[in-house]
Amino acid sequence: MADLWDLTDRTCVITGGAGHIGTAMSQTYLRAGARVILLDLAFDKPAPDGVVQIACDLADWPALDKALDAVLAVAPSLDVLVHNAAFVGTSADQGWSTAFETQSLDLFRQALDINLTAPFRITQKLAPALRASGRGSVINVGSIYGLVGPDWSLYDGTPMGNPAGYAASKGGLMQLTRWLSTTLAPEIRVNAFAPGGVARGQDEDFQSRYVARTPLGRMASPQDFQGVALFLASDMSAYITGQVIAVDGGWTAW
Repeated sequence: MADLWDLTDRTCVITGGAGHIGTAMSQTYLRAGARVILLDLAFDKPAPDGVVQIACDLADWPALDKALDAVLAVAPSLDVLVHNAAFVGTSADQGWSTAFETQSLDLFRQALDINLTAPFRITQKLAPALRASGRGSVINVGSIYGLVGPDWSLYDGTPMGNPAGYAASKGGLMQLTRWLSTTLAPEIRVNAFAPGGVARGQDEDFQSRYVARTPLGRMASPQDFQGVALFLASDMSAYITGQVIAVDGGWTAW
């Protein structure tokens, strides 16, 4: 059984590799024996043993293609590709986390570029290397808001919101998962997981409402996604493709 979890001699690429969830996944893959290649805008820590870091803006198409060429130069054969990078916006982005009527078209497009178009392009470019391994696995990191609409009562009296661009791009990524799963089969499996809300110092009222609505009674941590990331990367899921797994403490079970 342990052999099914083993990633020895496999190479895993993770976009958004410098973030909290990307770091948790890379640590998991390293412990399972894999070699890891991380893509992100920048890295503030040196790469540990077994890790290659490639700085790249996923919304800059020429720069993205150059970065992918660098990936292939390091590893002509790839086993796992994780689309984890995401445009999530900040409170400083005018027209992002605001009322629907005032949400920005430019930011909506940015969300589509990074959260949906970039995974399409990256998969397109790296598909031959994934086929070459004979056990390629693409893992898309979605969101519960790619599966269900927002509960607006969570945000009452807080500065927080739920941007349409984020939800639409993540919903598109879930459908791209299904489309790619039948297109790239049988050589490459394509699955996704949809994280629930991660505790990151949000407004206290929002957190208490979110926790009260979650059957498991808490928000997620990055470590909650390590198991599903290893499962979908390894031979434990060798006969699974085209699926979206909600990892949300039961949020979407209501």
